[in-house]
Amino acid sequence: MKELNNEEVLKIIEKHKKYFRTGETRNIDFRLSKLNELKKVIKENESLILEALKKDLNKSEFDGYASEIGYLYDSIKYFTKNLRKLAKVKKVKTPLVHFGSKSYVYSEPYGVVLIIGPFNYPFQLIFEPLIGAIIAGNCAVIKPSEFTPNVTKVVEKVIKETFEEEYVSVVQGARETTSALINSPFDYIFFTGSVPVGKIVMEAAAKNLVPVTLELGGKSPCIVDKEVDLHIAAQRIVWGKFMNAGQTCVAPDYLLVHKQIKAKLIDKILEQIELFYGIEIKTSNDFGRIVNERQFDRLVELIDEKKVVFGGRTHKDTLYIEPTIMDNVTLEDKVMEDEIFGPILPILEYNDLEEVIDMVNSKPKPLALYLFTENKEVESKVIENVSYGGGCINDTMTHLVTPYLPFGGVGNSGMGSYHGVKSFETFSHKKSVLKKSTKINMKFIFPPYTKEKVSLLRKVMK
Repeated sequence: MKELNNEEVLKIIEKHKKYFRTGETRNIDFRLSKLNELKKVIKENESLILEALKKDLNKSEFDGYASEIGYLYDSIKYFTKNLRKLAKVKKVKTPLVHFGSKSYVYSEPYGVVLIIGPFNYPFQLIFEPLIGAIIAGNCAVIKPSEFTPNVTKVVEKVIKETFEEEYVSVVQGARETTSALINSPFDYIFFTGSVPVGKIVMEAAAKNLVPVTLELGGKSPCIVDKEVDLHIAAQRIVWGKFMNAGQTCVAPDYLLVHKQIKAKLIDKILEQIELFYGIEIKTSNDFGRIVNERQFDRLVELIDEKKVVFGGRTHKDTLYIEPTIMDNVTLEDKVMEDEIFGPILPILEYNDLEEVIDMVNSKPKPLALYLFTENKEVESKVIENVSYGGGCINDTMTHLVTPYLPFGGVGNSGMGSYHGVKSFETFSHKKSVLKKSTKINMKFIFPPYTKEKVSLLRKVMK
């Protein structure tokens, strides 16, 4: 795989900027036509996409379609219905001091944006931000993950069949290419990935004063109160944690379970694992694989056999790690140091909710938080006293799959958000324009400033 240098990236950017300056991408009909073309080409390549996801991550057809393809169809449908309304010039109020004026907000594209995708949802997490860039009127350069080569080939195929090369292009490569890209003068950078790499992206972007959206991760807690439907909680926790073999940025990273119901919840979790994946999980078509040996080795190091109450078996040749439940975990354990990003679920117990809130707040702000409870006071207390990107009450992960909720992190888990209207806003600069009448001329604002003018000013601006 050929790596790109800074000079080659600058040539790509200039080609895109030249196309952007033609003004074609600003046309609403053009944007909508490209959305429809993208949907058509994705439909034509569905079998190839699902096959590539199976090869790279062992994703089942259901998971592949739901989380990578169907999700995009819903997003395109939303913007097909709402883009014209979103893109309208918005008239806003004007203060009395500007009598005779009108105020407007124009949404304009940034220009040429860079989108860097991760390996865990390698198709959807390229095209969902790309949809945002398109509907806002931008050109885009795409950098898919080098760790999912089969999906990356299909991403490139879909983009080449849908877009002119100077409008949307794909760049492949590893660390050197990524470095050249993030150190180049794009008009916007949208990055999805790990916290350490996110810091590198932001530092590089700052040198060129390029605005960024960082969709990162962190240790997302799942709190299980004593007043809870144990069956529902176990079902939804197992689903959210072990989808894509735990390689989901908003998967429940660890459980904080009330001491009174912990033993019963563990029993229910083990029941659900067997119901979902069978006794021989290794042979299940619905359980994924770790993306590569580096991630596999990292995850194996996190498993403390003395604390494993279920699972723990691994097979390096097939990159298989069994769903693993660890009990009696403490904050000092290695598994609690960083985001797990794999099929290992540590369980910590608690007695007092205040302790839980203090513990979560003492750590970097998580991308997601989940709470299972039937107690409204507990619900309010957690929502009002803990800062996190987003989350669910009595569910996991599903806050992502609605265009009416923004998705993004806070603090260490990222900055900026997208999905639905937020995608349009993220990739649009809000340009303020005040239009003043020439028929009304408020001369008192011009020097010399007499006492009478000062008095009038105080009356107007009080």
